[in-house]
Amino acid sequence: MANNSCNKSFCSNYMLLKPEECSVLDLAKILFSHKSLGEKEFVDCPNEEMIKEPLSRRWVIFLSILVQKILLAIAKPLAGFGNGIEYWLNLQNVNGGFFRLLFKSLICKAVSPDKESAAYLSFIGNLDKRVELDFSKNVGGRRRYDEAISMMAAKAAYENKAYVETTVKDHWKMDLVGSFDFWNEYQQKATTQAFVLQDKNVDPELIVVAFRGTEFFNSDDWISDFNLSWYDIPGMGKVHAGFVQALGLQKSLGWPKNIVQTDDNINHPPPAYYFLRKLLKQLLEKNEKARFVVTGHSLGGALAILFPAILAFHEEFWLLKRLGGVYTFGQPRVGDENFIEYMKEQLTKHEVPYYRVVYSNDMVPRMPYDNSTFMFKHFGTCIYYNSLYREKILVEEPDKNDSFLLLFIPKMLNAAWELIRSCILPCVHGRKYQEGGLLLFMRVVGLLLPGMPAHCPQDYVNSTRLGSSDHSTEDVAKYQKIGIVPA
Repeated sequence: MANNSCNKSFCSNYMLLKPEECSVLDLAKILFSHKSLGEKEFVDCPNEEMIKEPLSRRWVIFLSILVQKILLAIAKPLAGFGNGIEYWLNLQNVNGGFFRLLFKSLICKAVSPDKESAAYLSFIGNLDKRVELDFSKNVGGRRRYDEAISMMAAKAAYENKAYVETTVKDHWKMDLVGSFDFWNEYQQKATTQAFVLQDKNVDPELIVVAFRGTEFFNSDDWISDFNLSWYDIPGMGKVHAGFVQALGLQKSLGWPKNIVQTDDNINHPPPAYYFLRKLLKQLLEKNEKARFVVTGHSLGGALAILFPAILAFHEEFWLLKRLGGVYTFGQPRVGDENFIEYMKEQLTKHEVPYYRVVYSNDMVPRMPYDNSTFMFKHFGTCIYYNSLYREKILVEEPDKNDSFLLLFIPKMLNAAWELIRSCILPCVHGRKYQEGGLLLFMRVVGLLLPGMPAHCPQDYVNSTRLGSSDHSTEDVAKYQKIGIVPA
């Protein structure tokens, strides 16, 4: 059994994968050795008998470690490539597009983008450049309002601090409390980001906490996603280790209710959970009627639902009573069946609505699989939108385990419809629904990898704006007049 200096006294059982200590030979032994995985240096667990896994689960561990090792190996070149792609996209943006950039270059008047400016967009931001809030087609009460603003906040969380400040203050006319970087003690980097805003245009006042999702070219984020390690917390259940580590799990302390600043942590940013919990208490104490919602897209969605889970674990009932809702978009699964039952009890007890928004064939909400091998499950109210942005309230999204090969042809046809729809949307709903070249390229990629472009924020924003059941029949009629009806 591998030793690990991390404090794990807060959990009754665990399995922690350490890809940096796994050689190529060790990878092969995962599949073909009869030894318990608990006897290997790259697997940390309290009981060797717990890790005498069947071949199906060994395959899962093998793939998880393999992907993490690849991501560790390519971290710097991947980041460099991503920076180059983002710079090229922003170079075109600030010069008015590719052809104007070409012309300006010929006359030596091309402008270089400033990475710290509000105009500099991430790869995700370049997929959907919309900034303004739009409730013109959105009817359906407070839930629809919170859902729409939550999605736009989740999208903005991918951008730099200047963008967030300009967007919140100048475009949305709201107060920005702050945009923050948070420390991940397991990665020894500030790899978690979130921002907090106050919307005083509604009554009662709304505070939004938005976690950033997985950055496209960030190995650390992908490692958090693919790390299938878990902790079994007494009374709570098994939770995804990569996600709780990103939220602020302490390496030497576990999940204490409070942490004290020491010489070891004084020189780096605070962990997300503890900082945001303190900040929310300060904000909510100023206004007894104010409430807050937590949101995020992709990895950000996982952090958003784990935040109230740890609040409940620490018996922060006053904060949970002020939690007006959790809205996640394209969120992966975060815990097992015991965790699901724990969260259902806590959310019901404190009357916290939890809406898990899923668009069409998005593959991320269908990961990790809900089966005997992976053990992860979803819960909450699933708001499912199909490729016509028609809303359905479900317990679980259709095809919950992403039967890629079995349903490849139907999904490919749906991806083809989404590509065609990109040309139709501006005609039906106006130019603000026009899709740029980068997103169209992603739509083409989706013909071979259905479900990948469906994870992009564009369709989630469109769903919150066009997905009202009051408009769905009308929209179908509009598409039928054009003569195209998706499968």
